[in-house]
Amino acid sequence: MCGIFAYFGPNDKAAEIVLKGLKKLEYRGYDSWGIAAKQENGDIVVEKHVGKISEVINLNEKLEKPSHVAFGHSRWATHGGVTEYNAHPHTTENGEVVVVHNGIFENYLELKGELISQGHQFRSETDTEVFAHLIEDEMEEGFEAAFIRATKKVEGRYAVLAMSKDENKIIAARRGSPLIVGKGQDGAYFIASDVPAFLEYTKDVMYLDDNQMVILDKDGARFFNLPDGKQIEKRIISIDWEEEMADKCGYPHFMIKEIMEQKETISRAINLDSELLSEVAEKIRGAFGTYIVGCGTAGKVAMVGEYLFAEIAKKHVNVKFGSEFGSAKSFLKDRSLVIAISQSGETADTLEAIEIAKSKGATIVSIVNVETSTMARMSDIVLPLKAGPEKAVASTKATTSQIAILTLLAYAVADDLNTGRKTLIEAEGKINDMLNPRYEQHIEAASDRIKDCSDIMVIGRGSNYPIALEAAIKLQEVSYIHAEGFAGGELKHGPIALISEGTPCIVISSNDEYQKEILSNAMEVKSRGALIIGVGPEKSEIYDYWIKVPDALNASPILNIIPIQILAYKLAVARQNNPDMPRNLAKSVTVK
Repeated sequence: MCGIFAYFGPNDKAAEIVLKGLKKLEYRGYDSWGIAAKQENGDIVVEKHVGKISEVINLNEKLEKPSHVAFGHSRWATHGGVTEYNAHPHTTENGEVVVVHNGIFENYLELKGELISQGHQFRSETDTEVFAHLIEDEMEEGFEAAFIRATKKVEGRYAVLAMSKDENKIIAARRGSPLIVGKGQDGAYFIASDVPAFLEYTKDVMYLDDNQMVILDKDGARFFNLPDGKQIEKRIISIDWEEEMADKCGYPHFMIKEIMEQKETISRAINLDSELLSEVAEKIRGAFGTYIVGCGTAGKVAMVGEYLFAEIAKKHVNVKFGSEFGSAKSFLKDRSLVIAISQSGETADTLEAIEIAKSKGATIVSIVNVETSTMARMSDIVLPLKAGPEKAVASTKATTSQIAILTLLAYAVADDLNTGRKTLIEAEGKINDMLNPRYEQHIEAASDRIKDCSDIMVIGRGSNYPIALEAAIKLQEVSYIHAEGFAGGELKHGPIALISEGTPCIVISSNDEYQKEILSNAMEVKSRGALIIGVGPEKSEIYDYWIKVPDALNASPILNIIPIQILAYKLAVARQNNPDMPRNLAKSVTVK
């Protein structure tokens, strides 16, 4: 949530560089934006507005003046409404201290009250503005000391950057929200919430860990531990992403590009190192309780994993949403195993679940797309997705890669990894056949039939039940149509009361033991007036519209979600929504 980008270096167009970088981070927040640049006379000039930074062509004349130091922010609102006053950067009354921030200062109201009693004046409703005043309040011993003291006073998860009029530097710190430092070839340095923001300039990065800070100044990048201020060394890591991987490459939106990339991304998951999979499988076999943990879409993937382990490995695993993991802490032992799933590796609730598990001595395995993320660094073993950057807020290619890796793990626990790879290789070929213009057009015709509806129901059984839940999430996220997923057998226990004439019901099926039952459930809702859209390998007379999905055995959950991803995208476009930037959502949820 929220995108942060900073530049410190020899180029005197720092504000323009920051503007360009922020546009690449807009998927993290697009309620408002702002940029602060320190000019050669020492003044810090701030420009900020409500709206999307992608729509900005030129900065104001003041920001076009030469500057070598600047940072900016694209906001996803948490504290305070979407207004220009609440947009970042935030300053003190005299404009001498400027900050941007991602996360939440949980004790900001208490701190704000104390600062107001001391005479400080606030312009915004945000928690962020408190940090600028805390620095101002401690400036007697200099900017660096004031920044460190301010970090000691705030509570919560955050990434925060600050500039001072009196010193030519940027100071940044993190606790629970991502910050990455990029080192350019020309002596320039960058700070960003995510790597794609500066891929144009460098692939050499240094990661801030929790309770660490960095100072960018004439001496380069210097790193310190908090709260003691002890200097530390950071290893430079080279990122293997290419800049074009984070571009649309001719597609109208990132979402459809990333859906189409599943032709290749499944292959990368299939080729995950066998020894690594076998190592994790052995830990699952010997664990005193295995827990699969995720949030949102990753939580639904975890639920698919529960079915896969039961069916393939005859093994019970526990599934928890990250936000609810605290209820399991009494059961955790030092022999417990937690498999954490995330695209970004920065999801706050999942990170908190990992912290709980680590406090009990549990082993942590992460299935994650960003191999150098906080989650990956906290884990004992990392199973990388290698899906490349995923910039659309609604996850697609990372989702199917996560399911693929869980499928391989289930087969590895069953000591039958070769069959798992063969199953997924066959599924990969079928995905390649599915993702073609004619298939898109067929799904677009389905979207035309339901684009004006107010509600959609999605049902499935077995491993298709969590796929129904995930399908509902996709439809909600980008079409803004109210959608709910249900286990097919639960309809008659209440949800069937929601059906009225013409209500679309998407029925997800596979050639499995549940096929007859899910068709029976489809008939139940059809007899009450529902419009039935079938998604599966076999056509049925019950369906009013059929979207064919090839039979893929235990890989069926992967194939079954793909047409729903396309349907959600087509509905968003038909309803004139931006599928990459759905309202009220952000790509990486770094607040609890």
